Amino acid sequence: MIAEGLRIRPAAPDDAPALTRAVARNRTYMKPWEPYRAERYYTVEGQAERLADGGVRWFAVDGDGDGDGSGHGDGCGYEIVGVATLSGIALGPLRSASLGYWIDQDHAGRGLATALVAEACRAAREELGLHRIEAGTLLDNHASQRVLAKSGFTRIGTAPRFLHIDGAWRDHHLFQRVLHDDPPPA
Repeated sequence: MIAEGLRIRPAAPDDAPALTRAVARNRTYMKPWEPYRAERYYTVEGQAERLADGGVRWFAVDGDGDGDGSGHGDGCGYEIVGVATLSGIALGPLRSASLGYWIDQDHAGRGLATALVAEACRAAREELGLHRIEAGTLLDNHASQRVLAKSGFTRIGTAPRFLHIDGAWRDHHLFQRVLHDDPPPA
């Protein structure tokens, strides 16, 4: 259950303005957990490129959009307050993806990350036919580790100097969730 007025929905190409506002609004807050981002990342063009990069995204949104009930539009009537992304989607015998997620600083600690991860896992299994999802956290990101534990992920190891985050190569705990044991589709 997420807070009243908030909902989770798939991302759409016309979300770039709202996504730009969200990443700009959270730029300082996210710095300890993010890689270096060029200035273009904080533009509508940069976010439009991200929305077209092949990852599958879900947004936690506050508000309705342009009034038609779709939650999409010119970005004036809603705010993106959380994002979950499946990237590096591999099919064939692996059927796996990497999960990333973040929550707006003003909405953290309210269960949105857990709800977004649950939706990503559901869609990964039911819509994408994936077998497993992996995720990584900085060693001291205990809040994210709690989200993963509540979402059925198991820690599978620690990767030294795994990602370049906030100016340095940082160690990460690695997690996975096996979604099912069915064979891959024929």
